[in-house]
Parts: sequence; C-alpha cells; structure tokens
Amino acid sequence: MHFLLFYDVVPDYAERRVPLRAAHLAHARAAVARGELVLGGALADPVDGAVLLFRCDSAEVVEAFVAADPYVAAGLVTGWRVRKWTTVVGEGFNAQ
Repeated sequence: MHFLLFYDVVPDYAERRVPLRAAHLAHARAAVARGELVLGGALADPVDGAVLLFRCDSAEVVEAFVAADPYVAAGLVTGWRVRKWTTVVGEGFNAQ
C-alpha cells in the first residue's frame, strides 16, 4: 500500500533548511533503509513544498516519520497531510 506525504513549508524554506538538511536526510535515509520511504523531495520552481512517497501498511508509519522529522520540529513545515494512494501501475506492482 502507498501513501503520499505532502509538506507545506515556510516562504524561505530553501534557505532555512540548510543547517537542518543533514539531520533531515539522515532521518529520510533511515526510513528508506527500513523499506518505508520510496521517494521524497522538494517541489521546485518555486520551492514551496515537498512530497514523499511511502510504501507501508498504514498512515501511522508516515505520521511517525513526520513526528520525528527535524524540519517539522524546527517549524519549517507549516502544514502536512497524508493521502492513501491507490497505485495501479509501476515497478513491483501488478494490477489484477
């Protein structure tokens, strides 16, 4: 099952994330290593949000990620939402 995490961020996010970037990326890489986070990154032109794709059994996994994210703790994320994503095509997925 897949979930999308959408982050809304502060206007000067690109600048303010710099001192927290290593900690945030370590947090994200740990989620990748656990097999939870598939892809993630900031939206571009303008840098006004981020989207992360998770493969997990429940939204609780995504919510735990948010709760421990250094960007969230530092106030760079002004809002977030999790959406269950009905996947129908892609690597490792076979539609019936």
